[in-house]
Amino acid sequence: MRRYARTLVAFALATTLVAGSAGWASGNAQQALTGPPPGTAAWHADHALGQELPDPGRRTPAEVARFFRGLTESQRQALVVRHPLVVGNLDGVPIELRYRANALSLQASHDPRYAHLEEDRRRQILAFDPRGRGQVAEVFGDLRTARHVAVVVPGSDIDAGTFDRTNDVYGTPAGMAKALYARTGPGSAVIAWAGYTTPVGLGIDAATGSLAEAGAGRLKRFADGLAADGAPAPAVFCHSYGSVVCGLAAPRLRARDLVVLGSPGMRADDVADLHTDARVWAAKDATDWIGNVPNVEVAGLGHGPDPAAPEFGARRVPADDARGHTGYFAPGTDSLRAFAAITEGKAR
Repeated sequence: MRRYARTLVAFALATTLVAGSAGWASGNAQQALTGPPPGTAAWHADHALGQELPDPGRRTPAEVARFFRGLTESQRQALVVRHPLVVGNLDGVPIELRYRANALSLQASHDPRYAHLEEDRRRQILAFDPRGRGQVAEVFGDLRTARHVAVVVPGSDIDAGTFDRTNDVYGTPAGMAKALYARTGPGSAVIAWAGYTTPVGLGIDAATGSLAEAGAGRLKRFADGLAADGAPAPAVFCHSYGSVVCGLAAPRLRARDLVVLGSPGMRADDVADLHTDARVWAAKDATDWIGNVPNVEVAGLGHGPDPAAPEFGARRVPADDARGHTGYFAPGTDSLRAFAAITEGKAR
């Protein structure tokens, strides 16, 4: 009887996610972008420095950082010019070199989807991968001197083209990061990280963990790269499907705090099941349609218990005045004030 009931729940969940209910809509299946940065073959073939360049697919960010510390400034800049797509996306490379490399890659790109990223030359683009739907990360503030760092991990329908769209601003990583940085200000830096293949729409991809598993590995390496370059452990803010990514990354993720908002679940039974030393926080407002999504995980569908439920054990973030699924970072909300306090290490 119990098995029959679980089958019914799984069927109901699949129907909800595929047919669409309370904001969920079917989407196209996506192939996760994995592996080393574009341009790696040319990088491997370059022996101009008289030594092997670190293998982007095998070397850790700490090893990459050590290699770059051993180069002269002219050697570093030569690699930026010859291999901007590798340098700009290789975790462990000093951030200043990544900024310049990605500016060069964007200037050389003729893809209209990415033109908006290149218009303002003052933007600090920490990653830019033009493959597939495109991936990008941007820094707000001075990451080199920041005492406090936050990373924003978005959910579905985010890529390099929608990274900073002007409609539904606080549902985009750039909009969320800008709002958080404006609330924290000097002494902090906020990174909008769209560094994984997100689901398109909220169909089967959003109901399963395959894209999140690939994203978790990329997020873990990204955080390791920040640490290798001297940045403090960040507070990581995970929106919607991004909280699935963060849940799967949690045991290996260098983070001071994990904050989930509008979460469908983290693929964990409770905070202890995340196996993390980070403080775990959760926010969900009463008008968020995510509350209509079944909090189950059956036969690979669904993402488990609600992190905002008391029994999960996460610290509560007030969100009573947030509105909808993308209102948590809206200026003036209690949730944004709480996010800023968490970023600055003031929240208890």
